[in-house]
Amino acid sequence: MSAAAALCRDCAAILPYDTPARCPRCRSPRLVRHTEMTRLVIAHVDCDAFYASVEKRDDPSLRDVPLIVGGGRRGVVSTCCYLARIHGVRSAMPMFKALQLCPDAVVLRPDFEKYVAVGREVRERMKALTPLVQPLSIDEAFLDLSGTERLHGAPAAAVMARFARSIEADIGITVSVGLAPNKFLAKFASDHDKPRGYTVIGRSDAEARLADEPVTRLPGVGPAAARKLQQGGVTFVRDVQRADLTDLMRRFGETGQRLKRLAHGEDNRVVDPASERKSVSAEQTFDVDLSDRHTLLAILRHLSEKVSTRAKAAEIGGRTITLKLKTPQFRSITRSESLDAPTAMAHRIFAVGKSLLLAEPEGQRYRLIGIGVSGLVPAGEADGEELFDPARTRLGKAEKAMDALRARFGDDAVMTGLSLSHPRRRPASAKDLAAPGGPKPGKPPQGDSGT
Repeated sequence: MSAAAALCRDCAAILPYDTPARCPRCRSPRLVRHTEMTRLVIAHVDCDAFYASVEKRDDPSLRDVPLIVGGGRRGVVSTCCYLARIHGVRSAMPMFKALQLCPDAVVLRPDFEKYVAVGREVRERMKALTPLVQPLSIDEAFLDLSGTERLHGAPAAAVMARFARSIEADIGITVSVGLAPNKFLAKFASDHDKPRGYTVIGRSDAEARLADEPVTRLPGVGPAAARKLQQGGVTFVRDVQRADLTDLMRRFGETGQRLKRLAHGEDNRVVDPASERKSVSAEQTFDVDLSDRHTLLAILRHLSEKVSTRAKAAEIGGRTITLKLKTPQFRSITRSESLDAPTAMAHRIFAVGKSLLLAEPEGQRYRLIGIGVSGLVPAGEADGEELFDPARTRLGKAEKAMDALRARFGDDAVMTGLSLSHPRRRPASAKDLAAPGGPKPGKPPQGDSGT
C-alpha cells in the first residue's frame, strides 16, 4: 500500500493523495498531502502561546485583544498571544519594550499553578495515545506512535489530527503538530505554521525544506556558534549540506559532523520517556547590556519562577542552584551553590541566585543572565519539612499556600514583592503601565521591587 495520502485536519480522514481541494466527507479545505503520510510516526506537539491561550480561554473578553503574560513594567514577557506578536512582542522581552511596541496590550501576571494543571491534562491525553511520550517542558513533547495503528484503527497522521481537534474542543487551547521520521524534523515541522499548525516533513523532502533556513535553525547553533560558522562561510543550512564533511570536521570538530547529519535531516535519537534530565534552567539574553542590579534581580526572579514551574510540572526538584552570567565580551561566568535539601520552590531558587549575583562586582555589565537547578530528585524528595529551620518551613508553606490560593481565586489573590505593581482588580493595559507620571488614579503603583 502506498504511503502517499492526503489528510483532512478537521475530520481526520485519510484520503487519496490526489483528492481535490476539499474533503469529500466534511467539505473542509484543510487538507495536508505528503508522499510518506501514512508511514511517519514521530510527532512533536507544541501548545500555541500556552499561557496566553489559557488566559483567553478563561476570560472570553480577552479573545480579540493583544495579551501579554508577564511581570510589571520592570519585568519581562513570559509569553504573548499572536495578536501581540504581530506588533513585534516576543517572549523574554523586557516589559517596557513590549509596551512600547504594543501600547494597547492587556497585561496579566502569570498563574503558573493553573498552567501546570492544564499542561498535565494535555500530557495525559498524549499518554493515552502511546506510552512513548517524552516531555520537553510544560507545553511541548515528543510522541512515538510506532505500532499503534491497530490500537487506534488509523495511522499516526490521523491520530494526531484527532488529538489536536480534541485538545481544542475539550480543553479550549490550540496546539501545533509536526509529523516526521525523527525528532529533529518533527520539532522543526511544528514550528513551521503556528498557530494551529499541522506540518508533515518526510525523508524525501527534508533537505529541500531545510536548505534555505538560517544555520541557527539547527539545534545547538546559538549566536556565538553562528558567528563562528559565518566566519567559515556557513550561513544557511544549504551551506552545511554542500560542505565537505572532512572540511567541516577540520574546522569545527565533532560539531561539524553533527551539523552535517542534521542538515540532511538525519537524527537517530529515540523518543525516551525515561530520558534522564540533568538540569532545569531558564536564561535571557538582553538586547542592551545591563548593569542595574534592580533590573537584573527582577529578571532573575522571573527566571526563577520559570524554572520552578518547569520543575513542578516535571515533578522533580534540584539540589544545586547555578547562576549563569555572560559579559559583553562573551565571557561566561557560572556560580553554583549546593543546598542541604533539594527544592523546586521559586523563593529558594531565587534566594540563592540573588546571593550569587550580589557577590559579583557592582557595576559589571551583562548581556545574559540565567539560573538553573541540577542534581535532580523526584518531587517527593524535595521541599520536605525543615524541622530545624522554622523560617524555611514558613517560607515553603507560604509558597505552597500561595500556589493553592492562586489556583482557586486567581493570580492576584496573593502577590510577592516583585508583583506588588500589578493591578488587583482588573488586567492593566499597556497604556496604564506606560502612562507618564505614574499610574492613573485608583490603581496600585507600578514597578517591581525585590522580595
